[in-house]
Parts: sequence; structure tokens; C-alpha cells
Amino acid sequence: MNSAEYEGKIASRFAAFDRDGSGYIDREDFSGAAAALLAEFGTTARSDKGQALYSGAEAFWQGMAGIADVDGDQRVSRQEFVTGAVKRLRDSPERFAEIARPFLHAAIAVAAEDGTGVTPAAVERALRVLGVEPRAAVLVAGALDEDGDGMIGETEILAGFSAYYVTPEPDRT
Repeated sequence: MNSAEYEGKIASRFAAFDRDGSGYIDREDFSGAAAALLAEFGTTARSDKGQALYSGAEAFWQGMAGIADVDGDQRVSRQEFVTGAVKRLRDSPERFAEIARPFLHAAIAVAAEDGTGVTPAAVERALRVLGVEPRAAVLVAGALDEDGDGMIGETEILAGFSAYYVTPEPDRT
């Protein structure tokens, strides 16, 4: 993938973070994602899992702002997102995923029935709630269960998060 394609791919991911469609990513987008996940899985915000998810969302926001909020206005524009994400991803896609780790870890706990991992069906539900189109959510959830054991762990989810930003889109022709 050349540099222009890479930047275009990352720019297309901006909308997944801009939950309210304001044209910016801000703290409310991350807390809104946490609230939506909690509602989907019937977990209260005041529970330990709910508090962990909100804390993870805040850590994710802080990490995103730290790499992308160039002008310090506590919101990330599309251009700031592209510039910040491209820089991090060129260094190491795994490092970019690390800023999401607290949120993803807490989201797994919310979606997991036994606390060790989540089923592909639960991942699909979470992805849909987070704005991933239904067909893509099914494909991603199935692909993350690489060993076919019916469970998806944190390592696979983090790797999938990184791959989402660096893997070319399938040809839709």
C-alpha cells in the first residue's frame, strides 16, 4: 500500500471514532462508545465492569489526543487523526493498538460470559454497536477466532484492532 492509499484508509476510519458526526473526535465520542457497549450487554455504569470501561474509554481518549490533538483544543480533527495515526502506524501498528488496550480489555470483560474471552457473536454485537457495518462485523468476528475454538481473547482483539488500520480494504468490484 502506498502512502496515499495508507492515509486514505486511515482517514476512512475517522468516522468510526466520530460517533456523533461532529467532524471531530472528542472525549464524548469515547464515553458514548462505552455507554453504548454497556447498554448492549446489560451492564450498569456503576458496576466494576462499567467503571473499568469508562476508565478505559478515558485512557483511550487521552492516548488518541496525545498522538493527534496537535492544536490542543481537546478534539481531534480528521486531518489531525490522519497525521497522528499515520505517524504511529508507520512506527508500529502494535503501539497504536496499545492506546486502546485499557478500553478493549474492559470491553472484553463486559462482553465475556466467563471473563476469559468473548464469543464471535459477542464481538459481532460489540462491533455493530460501535458502528461497524453488519456484514463487516460478521466477517471480522469470524476471522478473529483463528483457532476455531469459539473464543476470542485480548491478544486476537488487539491484533485485529491493529490490522483494521493497516490491512487494505477488499476489492468490492
